Amino acid sequence: MTSHRERLLISWNVNGVRAIYKKGFMDWLTESSPDILCLQETRAEAHQIPADLRQPAGYHAWWNHSIRKKGYSGTGLLTRQEPDEVIFGLGAPEFDQEGRTIIAHYPDFTLVNCYFPNGGRDHSRVPFKLAFYDAFLARMEEMRAQGRNIIFCGDVNTAHKPIDLTHPKANQKTTGFLPEERAWLDKVVAAGYVDAFRHFYPDRVEMYTWWSMPTRARERNVGWRIDYFFVARELMPRLTDALIFTNVMGSDHCPVGLKILTSW
Repeated sequence: MTSHRERLLISWNVNGVRAIYKKGFMDWLTESSPDILCLQETRAEAHQIPADLRQPAGYHAWWNHSIRKKGYSGTGLLTRQEPDEVIFGLGAPEFDQEGRTIIAHYPDFTLVNCYFPNGGRDHSRVPFKLAFYDAFLARMEEMRAQGRNIIFCGDVNTAHKPIDLTHPKANQKTTGFLPEERAWLDKVVAAGYVDAFRHFYPDRVEMYTWWSMPTRARERNVGWRIDYFFVARELMPRLTDALIFTNVMGSDHCPVGLKILTSW
């Protein structure tokens, strides 16, 4: 009988990897010691990242950056277990110019780290965001049809339900809580992907992952839960917990975590 070990996966929109490096990120990495760490909004090319973060001791590292615009978007993957394969992007040129996606195939599952687009205050990027959403789900379903167990995580840039933000009524016309954005998350759930945090904590309120910095909203915990781990239902028996690290500072987002049993 195969023995399983509990692994900690963490996802964090760091709002600039070079900025967070100066705020004690390496100490946090040592202390939290995730088995896999997915970063979003890194806003740097690999050569611009300090060497001890670019390739941390004990981790394999991959960095995907925007080729459309410098210092924008970007994702990173730090992992103790070397994946069988790592792929940048969704395989669609129109969605792969901003370094938003890293796909890592492991023995037990495929982990997809994604920094989903923001719709923009003026809603100018909502059409792009929705098109990206659809292309992303299609790619997940394609891999799932190949027999892969899918986990995807990252800054989805949308709060799913009224429980997931402080002022749902006031934000019904704000990107990040538009009906059409939330409808995509309904589609994700209907396809058989489970919001890990809500699986374990369906009724927990005032648990957020992003706060507006200019209004110092974090001090008052006026926030949004827009960072997620979604897990294909086939993998659900392996999950042991989902976490939100609200006490971790350094970004306008906090990290979120997933504990899962693996064969490696």
